[in-house]
Amino acid sequence: MKRILYYILTFSILLLWSSCRKDFQFSASTGDLQFSKDTVYLDTVFTNIGSSTYNLKVYNRSNEDILIPTVKLGLGEASAYRLNVDGMPGKIFENVQILAKDSLYIFIETTVDINNVSNTNQYLYTDQIEFDAGSNLQKVELVTLIQDAVFIYPNRDNTTKVIETLTLNIDGEQVETDIQGRELLPEELTFTNEKPYVIYGFAAVPNGETLTINPGARLHFHKDSGLLVNEGASIHIDGDFSTDQDLLENEVILEGDRLEPSFSDTPGQWSAIWLLDGSTNNSINYTTIKNATVGILCDGNPNEISNKLTVSNSQIYNSSAFGILGRNTSIAAENVVINNSGQSSFAGTIGGKYNFTHCTIANYWNNGFRQFPSVLLNNFIVDADNSAILADLTEANFNNCIIYGNDNPEILLDEIQDDAVVFNFKFTNCLIRFDNSSNNFTGANYDFNDTTHYEGVIFNQDPDFKNTALNQLIIGDNSAANNQGNTVFSNQVPFDILNINRTASPDLGAYQHITFPEEN
Repeated sequence: MKRILYYILTFSILLLWSSCRKDFQFSASTGDLQFSKDTVYLDTVFTNIGSSTYNLKVYNRSNEDILIPTVKLGLGEASAYRLNVDGMPGKIFENVQILAKDSLYIFIETTVDINNVSNTNQYLYTDQIEFDAGSNLQKVELVTLIQDAVFIYPNRDNTTKVIETLTLNIDGEQVETDIQGRELLPEELTFTNEKPYVIYGFAAVPNGETLTINPGARLHFHKDSGLLVNEGASIHIDGDFSTDQDLLENEVILEGDRLEPSFSDTPGQWSAIWLLDGSTNNSINYTTIKNATVGILCDGNPNEISNKLTVSNSQIYNSSAFGILGRNTSIAAENVVINNSGQSSFAGTIGGKYNFTHCTIANYWNNGFRQFPSVLLNNFIVDADNSAILADLTEANFNNCIIYGNDNPEILLDEIQDDAVVFNFKFTNCLIRFDNSSNNFTGANYDFNDTTHYEGVIFNQDPDFKNTALNQLIIGDNSAANNQGNTVFSNQVPFDILNINRTASPDLGAYQHITFPEEN
């Protein structure tokens, strides 16, 4: 009886399976495929660096199941492109099936050595995906711009596979760190505009040396990479203004190494320009720093006769933490624009000395919650034992500046009061967002009638920025900053960041106002 039941059950399962089975009859394709695009642009990639993955969708709009005899790259196995068709990697595929009214995805990648295809710095590399042959042949073009570059990266031990880390000179002692990177060689201490630079890990300027970055240079950093200026070393980023155009054509640009348009404004793609305690005579001019974790991290030397860092005519955007973070240091800034920072656009912490003149320090971060305002000043650090270590805020002067953003307030003066330290600051002729109508901020630091700290300050009036989402912080005809500058400071910085003379009627911030063109 059990055996009879077993056979009945088995027969029932086979019968059920056969009733659900469908026999597909595939017809040969007739050249009537349709595609999501006729050309796949893989954007720009650096030589020998793999591209992102791009996709192409292939449609069978007919009522018949079809069989494509071949799907292949025009250059065959010699092509620098790689395909994945319906989950199968390769360059040549046979008998590819598509059901009626269905589609399939093709994924495309490439890695090209420019030395194998061209002697120029840029090369347009092309191929095609070919579907079928003869009278039924259909093609989709593939296009990639390959750019040559100078690559700087740490060494890797061939046996252990351990990547080289930096040994830093700290207080006269050699200290081993776990920071991946290496010191720049003597022949690498001048970056030119001939080719872009692609940096893996931290490229460190050795003690006693200066890294000079010439006008028009382009630096691209891989994840967790950056520039590090050692004790006794310097960096000079010498961008320039192009006087024949209304653009910063000769500026230096530092950004990530992902060149796809979708990454053009993505914060946190690389680490920082890190000026270690003991580095000296650092200067940055006509430079754009974008998409870092911290645009500039400046440590130590608060009492230098010459400021540790001078930054002018420069822009810092899309920093996932801080635009400029100073830690008990000395910074002078003129015509600097900062926007879109995950914490503060400028933070002067553990005291120090800071002078900002005709700067636009804004923060319209829209990628989540930020803890701090556009400008943060404090005079302490909390150690591992949860004890506060105090330091003098010798001076923090903001002259003819705009300090604004999408939060309130946009300045925070975080002082631990102690007779042994000073906390000196002053805002002169600034436009600031700070609405204290609920009286959440009290004390002498927020007495806006105290002219030792606040003089000629305008609160909570519209700066009339052109487009904060696109980091366009130039101001328009309706800005409350127009003609509000103190001429003492505009005479010190007579031209704005676009080289417009401001001495006659100075506006606040880094830009003189313009009339915005009417939108159609």
